[in-house]
Amino acid sequence: MLPLRCPLPFLLLLLPLGSRPQKLPTRDEELFQMQIRDKAFFHDSSVIPDGAEISSYLFRDTPKRYFFVVEEDNTPLAVTVTPCDAPLEWKLSVQELPEEASGEGSGDPEPLEQQKQQITNEEGTELFSYKGNDVEYFVSSSSPSGLYQLDLLSTEKDTHFKVYATTTPESDQPYPELPYDPRIDVTSLGRTTVTLAWKPSPTASLLRQPIQYCIVINKEHNFKSLCAVEAKLSSDDAFMMAPKPGLDFSPFDFAHFGFPADNNSGKERGFLKPSKFGRQTSPKPRVDLHRVCIGNKNVFTVSDLKPDTQYYFDMFAVNTNTNMSTAYVGTFARTKEEAKQKTVELKDGKVTDVFIKRKGAKFLRFAPVSSHQKVTFSVHSCLDAVQIQVRRDGKLLLSQSVEGVRQFQLRGKAKAKYLIRLKGSKKGASMLKILATTRPNKQSFPSLPEDTRIKAFDKLRTCSSVTVAWLGTQERNKFCIYKREVDDNYNEEQKKREQNQCLGPDTRKKSEKVLCKYFHSQNIQKAVTTETIRGLQPGKSYLLDVYVIGHGGHSVKYQSKLVKTRKFC
Repeated sequence: MLPLRCPLPFLLLLLPLGSRPQKLPTRDEELFQMQIRDKAFFHDSSVIPDGAEISSYLFRDTPKRYFFVVEEDNTPLAVTVTPCDAPLEWKLSVQELPEEASGEGSGDPEPLEQQKQQITNEEGTELFSYKGNDVEYFVSSSSPSGLYQLDLLSTEKDTHFKVYATTTPESDQPYPELPYDPRIDVTSLGRTTVTLAWKPSPTASLLRQPIQYCIVINKEHNFKSLCAVEAKLSSDDAFMMAPKPGLDFSPFDFAHFGFPADNNSGKERGFLKPSKFGRQTSPKPRVDLHRVCIGNKNVFTVSDLKPDTQYYFDMFAVNTNTNMSTAYVGTFARTKEEAKQKTVELKDGKVTDVFIKRKGAKFLRFAPVSSHQKVTFSVHSCLDAVQIQVRRDGKLLLSQSVEGVRQFQLRGKAKAKYLIRLKGSKKGASMLKILATTRPNKQSFPSLPEDTRIKAFDKLRTCSSVTVAWLGTQERNKFCIYKREVDDNYNEEQKKREQNQCLGPDTRKKSEKVLCKYFHSQNIQKAVTTETIRGLQPGKSYLLDVYVIGHGGHSVKYQSKLVKTRKFC
């Protein structure tokens, strides 16, 4: 392999890109120490490129070392280390470069292999050290020439991290700059919403670089870096995303995690073409953490939160050119409590009308005055389906969706108190009737068949009559049928708006009444009745309604049916 020569002040010690696979990391401490003493240690170590952020991985208690060379004195230098999901211990040190000596006296730098052989085993001079999980920086406006070593260690667990180093910190500025006040303000607080505001990054407002803001919401704690968020979202290799040209890292990191090394290196500084993912990841349990990127807005309302719950909010400014980010100072807030509902008392055997706002809820209480073996709840949902929950002395007994008329019979208990929670539809407001009783024979609502449609027979349709049929039950009930003439452009949407099943015959005009009759059948298969409605006008449309009236006088409306007489006979 030819030695690499680089005239740049910041010499990139690139790894060999041959087809020979790299060795996997090992937890064998004796073998690891042997590798350090061996000259091949330089050959198998990661090297930091100038002006590019690298992402890598540390096994617990297994140190990792990075190198770079600064050839000229008084060179600016900036190094940034970003821990992801665990605290790191890291230090930066420097050794003097060996004296240049060329056999031909050409004055050119020695080949890299010869420089390696002359490096001493000394630890060098420590410039900076840090222990913790903050994003930490080493910045110097005038650094000496030498071989720089960055040593990293995780004593807590296996973890990801990121490193960025540059000799041109003034011009690079890959990380978005924070405003003078980097805090996130909570400007509005509701039961399910929190509105956040923050000052824009000067990188966007002054330097006109493309910046987008990403918000992270969770219930556990604040995050100090977007890298930590990615690690939390995916406990596997969160950094293993396709690198952008000019921004990512050595194939060493790919090779150590099952990725083949790529033989084609990029021509631009810091660019090494990544290979495709080489291993499958197992599915991980869902993390209760949400990330949303909102462009360059600096006000955002987080919705669909739970009432009376503490949430942590973090904001990250992301430079979309470099894909590197800076964290604002995170905040937290507790949503407001659910508004305390007034509890409605139910009386034994009496029907109560209930109105619920869209997505709202109502609470009812039933406390029988006498001992009882059973308690019956009858619910008649007038419009869309509603959710009902019944608790007895705090214990959940029932949780059901109710559409139309439903009856629930529960085992009783002496001196028991029942709390009923009714939740409305997401589509719109809900109306219903509910009855609670300890007397099982008291039935206010009539029983209904499973199918409450009205069927019209097209072949029996004439210019002045239509014939329809509907299902009944084994219980003897009174059925009343009503008709109303409607315009020809009357549609299903208008019909749907009139589907309030709780509106009884008493709301209809007397002229709309066709007839009433009693009907039932012990054989449920034969519980069907037909009726011919006469005296209609040719070519006209009519809306037909059937009401079934129970013993307590309460009625339930079947689904309306739109029919039309023949125009010519």
